Amino acid sequence: MKIDHVAMYVKDLEAARQFFIRYLGAASNDGYHNKTTDFRSYFLTFEDGMRLEIMNKPGMDDPEKTLDRTGLIHLAFRVGSKEAVDELTARLQEDGYEVVSGPRTTGDGYYESCVVAVEGNQIEITV
Repeated sequence: MKIDHVAMYVKDLEAARQFFIRYLGAASNDGYHNKTTDFRSYFLTFEDGMRLEIMNKPGMDDPEKTLDRTGLIHLAFRVGSKEAVDELTARLQEDGYEVVSGPRTTGDGYYESCVVAVEGNQIEITV
């Protein structure tokens, strides 16, 4: 069995789409729009075939996203090397994103950093 894709609702669909394209190399489809419900979505595909669906619809609840909460806490992206982790983390920080950890080697041996991006959601960058 294999996970087909992960989906997340966002307020600003175009800004989220551009984040994943600009920083993580996603390729986007042309999008979907249900004119009856005003639901919109994009499927973003990454180099290894993993897909992320970003979605938007009117009237969504958007509670505060604390760093210590239950549920999905981060999306992790493998960038291939410690140098790539360092470079992307620095680039994101220079562009105004909050780095909440790392780059560092964790107790379980991962080299990673975590950045708060895409409407308060954490993006983990790892080797």
